[in-house]
Order: sequence, then structure tokens, then C-alpha cells
Amino acid sequence: MVNGYPHVQQIPTRWKDNDVYGHVNNVVHYSLMDTVINTWLIERGGLDPGTSPVIGLCVESHCNYHASVAFPDVLSVGLRVAHLGKSSVRYEIGISRQEELVAEGHFVHVFVDRETRRPLPVEGKLRDCLEALRPPPDRSTPA
Repeated sequence: MVNGYPHVQQIPTRWKDNDVYGHVNNVVHYSLMDTVINTWLIERGGLDPGTSPVIGLCVESHCNYHASVAFPDVLSVGLRVAHLGKSSVRYEIGISRQEELVAEGHFVHVFVDRETRRPLPVEGKLRDCLEALRPPPDRSTPA
């Protein structure tokens, strides 16, 4: 399913993800978004959550739910960058089970100094890894 996303990560659901209604609770979807983003930042951007001088703080998140999932589903979580600013990034995330889109959302990070919590420019390896998540330009529209 997860067409249009430069990065896709497979994440299995866990028994504890199910709620009393027998499906994966909505808060787990936010955890999946956080997981795919931070896995990318750690593996590709060189982010060390415990020691990096620059950290990303979530300032906004949203999720639309299209279908229910339950343990033991394995989910494909697609990740792309919709907007990359000077010190912030807006990710878009698509969550699917096999070929079915079950949820989609967005997540905004502002990158800040670990100590002062003041915004810092996204630079170097971190910026490069975020640029890699931008979809290619739409060539169907004339410039």
C-alpha cells in the first residue's frame, strides 16, 4: 500500500496494543508514528536521543482512522516529509495492513537546543536525512 512514502517500516502489533474493544487502541497509532520517525532520525540522521545537542520536540500531531486493526497484525508505516523549514519539519505518515490504508496522520517536530529549548536550524546529516524523505516533485504540472 504505502505508495508515495520514501520510507516504509514494518511494525508488528503486540498483544498489549489491543484494548477492551478487541482492537488496537488509538494511542498506539501515535506511538507507531513516533517510532517510525525516531527510528529514521536515529539510523539516518545520527540523532542520539540521550546525548545529541539538538532534539526534536513534537508540537503537533493528528491521526485519521480508516479501519480497525488488532494483534497479531503487522503494519506497514510509511513516512515522508511534507514541509521542511528552518527549524521544523512536518511529517506525513500512512499506516496500512497489507494493501489497506488503516490510518494516516501528520506529526510536527521543532528542533531545539537540548538545554535551552530554543529553536535551532536543521543542518548537516539531520537535514540530509529529512530531505531524503521529501517526495519527488510533481512533473505533471507545468512550471
